[in-house]
Amino acid sequence: MGETEQDPVDAIVGQWSRERPDLELEAMAVIGRLGRLLVVAQREIEEVFTAHGLQRGEFDVLAALRRSGTPFELNPSVLADTLMMSRAGMTGRLDRLESAGVVRRIADAADRRAVRVALTDAGRTLIDEVVTAHTENETRMLSVLSAQDRQDLDRIARVLLGSLEPGAK
Repeated sequence: MGETEQDPVDAIVGQWSRERPDLELEAMAVIGRLGRLLVVAQREIEEVFTAHGLQRGEFDVLAALRRSGTPFELNPSVLADTLMMSRAGMTGRLDRLESAGVVRRIADAADRRAVRVALTDAGRTLIDEVVTAHTENETRMLSVLSAQDRQDLDRIARVLLGSLEPGAK
């Protein structure tokens, strides 16, 4: 669909414009398109994870461990905080990933009562493969935009997100 073609958001905004001409609808159109974009992009992203036998949350755990650098291990509480999830939810994810052989729980060298979560060799191989496919997929999704458009979109998204996130001024 080109820039000037009508899309489903145009239809919704047109209906509101007809029924409530007193409303300013520009923001509704922009937010509506962002919402539709999120749904479509998430579907495309999930397909990559599913093709590699992962759910989104499992990818997130493996990616957090991989990004942490050598030795690719973190405390489960740090993982939960990083991924903004409950400790109980993290335990469930770790159980599934450990059963799959891609992470292992090990005793913390500094505190034998605590555990750390570490990528196994198989886990590191898997996340390296999946993150490669994931970034290629995201690049493909944005390939319809020029380099300048991608930079502009990133800048605009950064400004808007910064103004809406908790703690923003």
